[in-house]
Amino acid sequence: MRLYAAVVRGAFLRFSTYRAATLAGAFTNTVFGFILAYTFIALWHARPGLGGYDEAAAVTYIWVSQALLMTVAVMGGGFEDDIQERFRSGDIAVDLYRPVDFQGWWLATDLGRAAFHLLGRGVAPVLVGALAFRTRMPEHPLTWAVFLLSVLLAVVVSFGLRFLVALTGFWLHDSEGVRALTLMVSIFFSGMLLPLALFPGWLGELAPLLPWAALVKVPTDVFLERVTGTGLLGALGSQLAWALVLLATGRLVQLLATRKVVVQGG
Repeated sequence: MRLYAAVVRGAFLRFSTYRAATLAGAFTNTVFGFILAYTFIALWHARPGLGGYDEAAAVTYIWVSQALLMTVAVMGGGFEDDIQERFRSGDIAVDLYRPVDFQGWWLATDLGRAAFHLLGRGVAPVLVGALAFRTRMPEHPLTWAVFLLSVLLAVVVSFGLRFLVALTGFWLHDSEGVRALTLMVSIFFSGMLLPLALFPGWLGELAPLLPWAALVKVPTDVFLERVTGTGLLGALGSQLAWALVLLATGRLVQLLATRKVVVQGG
């Protein structure tokens, strides 16, 4: 465990070195937060109570989702870029010979990345949004702790999804096409563009059941205290279930992929 803790810390420090990029990213998230917040305000003026959100909750949803964008890597990135580069260079073969679990190593790396982005690119937009708009903060102090737990589970679910995509490189030698496809699916079904409660008909019933809902929809519901009691346990349970299923599936696919490795490049 000390090894993986060191990997988490190393990944956190690695991303903290890109200070200019972090400031630029936080500024970008804030700008998009303003654009989306004003769009939502106009929409909620026309349709009050849409999706069960009042205007303050809808605006808060925007700022929390902006804070989660990089934290849970809705648009991909992070360890996927590293693995893809290692496929191209041939260094992936070295990774498989290391006396450390392949999946565990990259999970620890992603947890360090997520922790930095939560602080570096997540806190500032939420604070700016709270100062500029009428938002809704959690009423109960315990909600903050449960929210952080939900974010942690969201990061693990996101890792599980992206790890499966990254593993396609063992067969394709380049997973860029698969990543581009899953990017659109992730943005749409995570609730990043629009709360899933606004999806119509069968789509609105299906979307919350998919693993991508664990990335944004569940943490924002926890933050806004839309789920309490057994509903809260169910929401966290769904995140945990998807995390375990995806990690187990990733383990199985990894075993299949590494039975025969074709090294490209070096």
